[in-house]
Amino acid sequence: MSAQPREPTDKDKELAFENDLPEIIQKIRARTPARLLMGRAGTSYRTGTQMDLRDAHAAARDAVRAELDLQKDFNPAFLAERNLFEVCTNAATKDEYLLRPDLGRHFSEQARSEILHRCPARSDLQIAIGDGLSVTAVRAQVPQLLPLLIDAAKMRSWTVGQPFVVRHCRVGILNQIGELLSPKVAMLLIGERPGLATAESLSAYMAHQPTPSHTDADRNLISNIHTRGVSTEDAARRILDLAAQMMTVQKSGYTLREEPSARRALE
Repeated sequence: MSAQPREPTDKDKELAFENDLPEIIQKIRARTPARLLMGRAGTSYRTGTQMDLRDAHAAARDAVRAELDLQKDFNPAFLAERNLFEVCTNAATKDEYLLRPDLGRHFSEQARSEILHRCPARSDLQIAIGDGLSVTAVRAQVPQLLPLLIDAAKMRSWTVGQPFVVRHCRVGILNQIGELLSPKVAMLLIGERPGLATAESLSAYMAHQPTPSHTDADRNLISNIHTRGVSTEDAARRILDLAAQMMTVQKSGYTLREEPSARRALE
């Protein structure tokens, strides 16, 4: 007796749909994590698309709610080599951090004391690592990016301050770093708010000699640092080139733009 033909599964149908797409559409979709021309079943998403969206949404929620754990999230050798330590803002819990953004912009008194004790002042470059809205991004990108930044900065004969980690951190913490340590350039590597494309996107916020009066207009940003966005190698180069510009013109913010050579490298 001949075997009955197998009914195609949802996965079979998804693969058939992908293979039937015109070549130009396949090329467009390969260049972006955005969900373009995904097709439909009646008036709804196809099953595979719907499941993918639900998985991405769950990953985004997990990234926001997760707590950073240095010992679990980073390799012990990485922690020891960079001598990383952790401080906290005035937001004592994750819920407080999410509900009170203002608390995430100021160090606790204990944090201020520890930073002053362990970090040298007036460095050319001071790097801090903030959990932000995606611990997943910090966990994925920082172990590769931080050594690139520190090593390349030292090759430029810059002094680099002792890096540290800030729990429950908002971008405005840069002002407090400037107030405490007075670096030429302060940099915050922080997890971006996750979307449905990725939960692993890191940002680097930078400011020249930040003060308590600084706003977002006084800062610069290199964003979308992840495997399908800006690579850690490109990010490190762009960040340090931008820091060098800040030191040369002695300013940062919306009036400062990346040099054309940095932009051309992205094309």
